[in-house]
Amino acid sequence: MSLACTRSLFFTVFVAGALVLGVSYYLEYSVGLNPCGLCLLQRVCLALLTGTCLMAAVQGPGRLGSSLYWLLGLLCSLAGTVTAGRQVLLQGNPAHQLAACASDLSDLFAGKSWFCVVQQMFKGSFDCTQRSWTLLDLSIPEWSLLFFVAMSILGVYQLLRLVWIAMR
Repeated sequence: MSLACTRSLFFTVFVAGALVLGVSYYLEYSVGLNPCGLCLLQRVCLALLTGTCLMAAVQGPGRLGSSLYWLLGLLCSLAGTVTAGRQVLLQGNPAHQLAACASDLSDLFAGKSWFCVVQQMFKGSFDCTQRSWTLLDLSIPEWSLLFFVAMSILGVYQLLRLVWIAMR
């Protein structure tokens, strides 16, 4: 696969990520769904993945640069996979177990380090367990998980392909 094909693949991933981000903002602002903390973390991971792919598509890097961009994209995808997977697991738990952990996002960010905020978000809240919208009987976190897993598989494949080419 030539570098031009790699560049167009980065652009395709950018477009897919931008569409998913657009859908998330549409569901928030037009439909009225309020995102929980884990949803916001997934959105950050998606924005980082999308931005990384946009930079790679614009720059058109060589093999080493492509490897670094795919590695960054893979890290963003894996972080999104972990976050979406955690939310899917929380949705499988009964909501009454997490009601005591519920806290407002503005209270969560007040005077705490980012690590503590992320740790508290991963503990879950009542908002994270609600299945407020589904498409084909899959919730938003389940769709997000599928997207991040697909992007992770693509990133691993591209990195292995670049290693294979370098070894020849």
